[in-house]
Amino acid sequence: QVQFVESGGGSVQPGGSLRLSCAVSGSSLYISAMGWYRQSPGNQWELVAGMLLSGEITKYGDSVKGRFTISRGDAKNTVYLQMNNLQPEDSDVYYCKAEAGAATTYWGQGTQVTVSP
Repeated sequence: QVQFVESGGGSVQPGGSLRLSCAVSGSSLYISAMGWYRQSPGNQWELVAGMLLSGEITKYGDSVKGRFTISRGDAKNTVYLQMNNLQPEDSDVYYCKAEAGAATTYWGQGTQVTVSP
């Protein structure tokens, strides 16, 4: 059984910062990539940031480039998302995604981020 521990969401004013964390655990679990996604108003999944856990190759959505940074934690299967200069349009539920190779994907329960004056 795969377990997610997501944390760090909350409410901030525009220009503020939050740091999300996601840790995935499970017996005999090999995770190759992790990332954060959110859903647009049209329910389209939007990549916020993702990374390969080996080599630390990262990818960002266009709307967050230069503001958000994904990094790997020291603990196994742990990633962080540092979000700076948050704007109201960043308000959403952020979901952690973990990939165990190309065919298996796991999703966390999501954490709410709200940006408002």
